[in-house]
Amino acid sequence: MTLQIDGLSKRYGGLCAVDGVGFTASPGEITALIGPNGAGKTTLLNLVSGVVRSDTGRCKLFDHEVSACTPHELASLGLTRTYQSPQLFEDMDVLSTVMVGAHLGGSCGFLRSMLRLNKSRDDERRIEDRARAAIARVGLPKSLLQRPATDLAYGLQRRVEIARALAMQPKVLLLDEPAAGLNARETLELAELIHDLAHGGLIVLLVEHDMDMVMGYSQKVVVMNFGRKIAEGTPSAVQQNPDVISAYLGSDTVVEATHA
Repeated sequence: MTLQIDGLSKRYGGLCAVDGVGFTASPGEITALIGPNGAGKTTLLNLVSGVVRSDTGRCKLFDHEVSACTPHELASLGLTRTYQSPQLFEDMDVLSTVMVGAHLGGSCGFLRSMLRLNKSRDDERRIEDRARAAIARVGLPKSLLQRPATDLAYGLQRRVEIARALAMQPKVLLLDEPAAGLNARETLELAELIHDLAHGGLIVLLVEHDMDMVMGYSQKVVVMNFGRKIAEGTPSAVQQNPDVISAYLGSDTVVEATHA
């Protein structure tokens, strides 16, 4: 029951954005993907999530080949993601925004459920219940359910997007720089939430620049540079890797784990 990435590559003209990258992410763990800007991290997430088709390599989800799957097909199989900037709908309230994610699990389809056609009301109630549970899971208060999601503070918008992903009832959650733009308190609270989600059995693949968050909460760290994987291991092992120190952390940087 793993996410297996094997030799994924993607070239744009003369630029090799991802070059033969492979690793395995397991349930109950946070696998962090780090590297300098332009290292290929987001491109790799795009390949894994079906947003972009890889040139070579393959991706297997729970021993099933999924390299050719679309994002919608992957979501139905249990893989979903968030983006560097929250992708929220203008003028849609928090509950409705999260329900969009929950609709993937409905039996009547998104449009029919939204229009309440052909006995979709029971399905709609189940979808709303699932959305409310996801909202509670990320710690958003009920008082915000009817507020436009785009009117919320940035840190709360991040939680709305994660709630929408959780409403799909995923087995694999890809997070692209979820702590970007957050203050120290918000980052710590988000790190605890992600830790709890992984501890509950999710496969979490995390792209993040906050090294305290990465080194303090991840079980495995994969390091990329110029599209290639240059290191993989525990946070403590990666911190001691000379290639990582040179390429990413800096020779004078020491990052210590802050959470077991």
